[in-house]
Amino acid sequence: MRVSRRSLLHLGSGVVTSVVALGMTGPTLAAPAIVGLRKLDTRALSFDCCNTGERLEKVTYWAEGKYVSDALAEINHALRDFQTGDVFPIEPTLLDVLNQIGRRLGTDCHFELYSGYRSAKTNAILHRLDPQVATHSLHMKGQAVDISLPGRSLQKVCETALAMRMGGVGYYPDSRFLHVDVGRIRHWVGLG
Repeated sequence: MRVSRRSLLHLGSGVVTSVVALGMTGPTLAAPAIVGLRKLDTRALSFDCCNTGERLEKVTYWAEGKYVSDALAEINHALRDFQTGDVFPIEPTLLDVLNQIGRRLGTDCHFELYSGYRSAKTNAILHRLDPQVATHSLHMKGQAVDISLPGRSLQKVCETALAMRMGGVGYYPDSRFLHVDVGRIRHWVGLG
């Protein structure tokens, strides 16, 4: 039996029941050098979290020249491991990449989220079910997301992410999501 990656990402939260909440004081990273982002711009994102059914309405995570700790904590919670509930700090430069993708495509940066942070346990389960899931996935470092952008074709979102050259881009047209990370620059087309 062949299982699609999207189906794997939609496994319920019944595999593991432990919940870990990490205290956050906010990152101290400087704003990334993404063309078009200025220090005094505000940056906001919204997410429909497909695996939890939750929605994070527009949250401004960058304002007045710095990242907003409370907003980052909200995003970290929304992008938590959908199996275990574990919360992990999402790399702010990844958020900036998403914000820039949404802006370049003329949207309000409201994404559908299929996978954000993944614990090692969840990643191992997904890898056992689908060898395409990387054993050392950047999801486990809070540096990757699997998303789509309603109102824009997945191919156009992919082309936009590739043109930015800010990290890895995996195109999964059959599963209707795009993997975006802030690792080394590379791209691939996934099966399923």
